Amino acid sequence: MIQSKKFLCCFGVSLIWVFLGVATLWAAAALYFDVRIPWLRLPLAAVYGMGMLTVWILVRRPWKLVVTGSGFVVVVAWWFTLQPSNNRDWLPDVAILPYAEITGNQIAIHNIRNCDYRTETDYDVHYYDKTFDLDQLRTVDLYLVTWGSPHIAHTIVSFGFTNGDYVCFSIETRMEKGEAYSALRGFFRQFELTYIISDERDVIRLRTNYRQGEEVCLYRLQMTPGQGRELFLDYLRRVDELHERAEWYNALTDNCTTAIRTQRTASDRAPWDWRMLLNGHLDELLYERGAIVTNLPFAEFKKLSNINARAKVADKAADFSQQIREGLPGFNE
Repeated sequence: MIQSKKFLCCFGVSLIWVFLGVATLWAAAALYFDVRIPWLRLPLAAVYGMGMLTVWILVRRPWKLVVTGSGFVVVVAWWFTLQPSNNRDWLPDVAILPYAEITGNQIAIHNIRNCDYRTETDYDVHYYDKTFDLDQLRTVDLYLVTWGSPHIAHTIVSFGFTNGDYVCFSIETRMEKGEAYSALRGFFRQFELTYIISDERDVIRLRTNYRQGEEVCLYRLQMTPGQGRELFLDYLRRVDELHERAEWYNALTDNCTTAIRTQRTASDRAPWDWRMLLNGHLDELLYERGAIVTNLPFAEFKKLSNINARAKVADKAADFSQQIREGLPGFNE
């Protein structure tokens, strides 16, 4: 019994030190990335890290725990004072935010993006407004975009209507001119969050036809029209919230996949699974849960769902959306 108590005590103390170590690393990184005066970032992060190391070596317990915890709390309190903004010098493809006006079943979406690309970085940005009849919404499709690591992906959801229209929602970082995305910086208060509403010839063709090394798979989700309408309205509510008030993007808690889950009420959320975080495996999760239905083995199904070759052939065609879906497993159109 005594040995067990000693073990539990040591284990508990070890957990505390692991937590404080991780907290110290995070606080130093937050100072390095998020202090708004550039020349102060490295000195502040270095002083904080070295100061905590000195405390751990020279200060006796329990004061070393108190000082380490207090330092972390001070940094977190400062970090939460950093406010996002909708008024910055944005890159042109994210400069204008979409918003929607809902009148009964009529959904007027403003600022639907439709870029005309010459290369990934050379493009003309166009926007248009369009009204959709909620009663005509019939399908919900998921695009899974992978590059580099097979464990990380970008998700895009597309809603299809009976007249052949499709409207895409891509949850992304809203970057300023001169900024470039960094997965590490995405864990801090570096980028605002944006929901891009676009034509499929924009956000999909960008990834299949112009970016190098990106593979795009397209899946039909098993949803009733009613479920599709609810999800569509969930997206639009978040779009309007971000139009009125900026929010921070976070690579862990508010990214292209976790944001889809958190935009719904807690009672409507799907059960948590590690593949929601390592979302390169999201299609496998949906396959297992019956959210995408096929008689094919998953590996074969995934291979046949890749649309890169189809998209390159369709390119700027007016029926781009129809061409990339024709003959895909799980699609009836």
